[in-house]
Amino acid sequence: MSNPVVSTHLDEHVLYITLNRPDKMNAFNVAMLQGLAEAMTRLEEDSEARCALLTASGGHFTAGLDLAEVASYMQENKGGLFDEELVDPLQLQGRKRSKPVVMAVQGYCLTIGIELILASEITIAHPETRFGQIEVKRGIFPFGGATFRFHQRCGWGNAMRYLLTGDRFDGGTALDMGLVQELSDDPVATATAIAKSIAEQAPLAVQATLSNAKLAEEQGERAAIDALNPTIHQLMQTADAAEGVRSFVERRKANFTGK
Repeated sequence: MSNPVVSTHLDEHVLYITLNRPDKMNAFNVAMLQGLAEAMTRLEEDSEARCALLTASGGHFTAGLDLAEVASYMQENKGGLFDEELVDPLQLQGRKRSKPVVMAVQGYCLTIGIELILASEITIAHPETRFGQIEVKRGIFPFGGATFRFHQRCGWGNAMRYLLTGDRFDGGTALDMGLVQELSDDPVATATAIAKSIAEQAPLAVQATLSNAKLAEEQGERAAIDALNPTIHQLMQTADAAEGVRSFVERRKANFTGK
């Protein structure tokens, strides 16, 4: 991909996405926002990509939005951050993502960094990561999903404790709240192992699992229940389901093709 501040490469069905603006602590300018949306669109459209791993170069995941540049861009675009034809990394509007995203964070993980965590599936953090949803300190409010996803993920009191004060918190607090799933002195290595494990599973089954879980979150348990039988019926007709049965009988590792 040509975007200089977001690089991608595909290896063993994992799409590696790297934020690459370390001299600015990976603060999101317009080019980085666009590049991440393009990378998420590649994840969705590339049949060989089964899972994404989102990381950042340098000592920090992100210092948040580069407000000086992004604010004027948003005014010109009536608040929109991403082109409508691309997959929204924050999953708020436009095209939706059907494949899982694993993240590894370190250093500063502020504002949009937390909101990307809340929009992804699994996050591994360095214990000394410094998190902060600090918009109220700048006279604005979180507009990337934190106002509703933070308390869904971490509980009302925990979310309000940090949304309303803008106070920062560490990796241990993030783990205790459930914002991140593991702490690691090498979060990229740990997250890579998880992403590879996801990519080894049956792609259509992974996507169906993620879809049903999101359906329950967005439309309620009844909607997810109603989708169970039709979905499993469709999956049972796939070549991967047949391969899963054969591998069980033959006591070997399955070789899934996504068909």
